Amino acid sequence: MTIVVAGSSGLVGSAIVRYYEGIGQKVIGVNRAVVDLLDSKATTDFLTATKPDLVIDAAAKVGGIGANNSFPVEFLNDNLRIQSNLMEAAHKADVARFVFLGSSCIYPRECPQPIKEEYLLTGPLEQTNSAYAIAKIAGIELIKSYRKEFGRRWISLMPTNLYGPHDNFDLANSHVLPALIRRFSEASATSTVTLWGSGKPKREFLHVDDMASAVALCAENYDDERHLNIGSGVDSTIAELAQLVAGAAGFTGEIAWDTSKPDGTPRKVMDVSRVKSLGWSPKISLSDGIAQTIAWYRKANAEGVVRK
Repeated sequence: MTIVVAGSSGLVGSAIVRYYEGIGQKVIGVNRAVVDLLDSKATTDFLTATKPDLVIDAAAKVGGIGANNSFPVEFLNDNLRIQSNLMEAAHKADVARFVFLGSSCIYPRECPQPIKEEYLLTGPLEQTNSAYAIAKIAGIELIKSYRKEFGRRWISLMPTNLYGPHDNFDLANSHVLPALIRRFSEASATSTVTLWGSGKPKREFLHVDDMASAVALCAENYDDERHLNIGSGVDSTIAELAQLVAGAAGFTGEIAWDTSKPDGTPRKVMDVSRVKSLGWSPKISLSDGIAQTIAWYRKANAEGVVRK
């Protein structure tokens, strides 16, 4: 079986490549150096030439609250074009299986907790990242449409907040956990680190290697138009997360909170009972995963290969 992983140099894509290569599968990684997924013709030519059995769309323009809030046009346009180009190209190349990866931000801001798949489109989105969320909702609908109109056995998976090796640690546009890892890893041990918001919002996190195993299992065993949540099903406050990262990084100073900055969605934890019914469950605890990621970050930073 030949597998194409779009976004192979990013956090999620690199983990999926590692997983499949680890079990002896042929994997073709796609990043900007291989093909520009914003170019429809180039994307179609590439998939027509490679003729994969499975395409996994882990390519996206992503970022934290600040980046999403500042550049909504780019987050909407780029993500719509990437996923549309990939699906159109995969259809033309007669790709049997396609996995579209979205995000838990597709759900309403005031969603009942834990979030079930059927809560999609039941209320207003969080405005700080609504453009990105709309793009991912469109991707789900496009997968359903290819299934309906052309009988494609394609699926959508919605992961929670992910972290791990090869994450984006740029403080201007990273997500909360890699930002905390960088801040506490680079701070002097007894200094003061000021963080955005109140620390009260609750978030769920999943190590990207656990996500990769879920993708592989679902690509093999799941075939339904309904999207699937992928997560740990356990959440923590941002303040608790900060303390956990600080301790793992050896930081013993003060943590301050800038409440003039936005908190985002108050709480977000996913109901993952459906994916667990397929036989999947996460293996890496949050504390172990954070310690591993800090070790990776420090090594990669010393070697000058970390994204920051």
